[in-house]
Amino acid sequence: MSPLDVPRTKSCVTPNALPSEADLQLLFARLNYEFFNGEVPGCKVRYNARFSNCAGRTTYGRESMQIELSPKHFRRYPEALTETLLHEMIHVWCYAKFRETGHGVRFKRKLRECGLTSIYHDLGNVSPSRESTKRFILRCERCTFEALRRSLPRTAASCPRCNKRRFDERYPLTIYEIVELREAGTTLDGARAARKGPAG
Repeated sequence: MSPLDVPRTKSCVTPNALPSEADLQLLFARLNYEFFNGEVPGCKVRYNARFSNCAGRTTYGRESMQIELSPKHFRRYPEALTETLLHEMIHVWCYAKFRETGHGVRFKRKLRECGLTSIYHDLGNVSPSRESTKRFILRCERCTFEALRRSLPRTAASCPRCNKRRFDERYPLTIYEIVELREAGTTLDGARAARKGPAG
């Protein structure tokens, strides 16, 4: 029996209805106690109806963090909500303890301890409830680090490459809004051009 077998039997997720965001906070608290000994910092857990090919996402901030889940995915796959929330909580745990945000060695080790077997949310693609056309680029002008975001940051953030340990106002990120999208070919075009070499 995996560690997740018991939580699944107690899940507040029902086949035809999603738990409220208040219930998500209760589920967060229970998983925090059962799998992390309460070491996951407090997070706001909410739904984001704009997600289309993303089941869950963690947003890291200086003073608070947020976990967002896709209501479209979990109306179709309600049984996957608990595992997805747990996956995102592992991200928060790794960030709080080690300032790590990816699927590194510590993440995968904790994933196995929690009874999960894959780093991927294999839930397919669904159309978003509300399509968003806004896109933002967060760029460090010092080291050229870039990150793409669907919305403006709600908390102060600094470049994670220039200072990996904590927030540092000396390394702010410049926000660029993408106001136009134009097709520029495919990922195969650049490789074909490189093989041909310079023209002339």
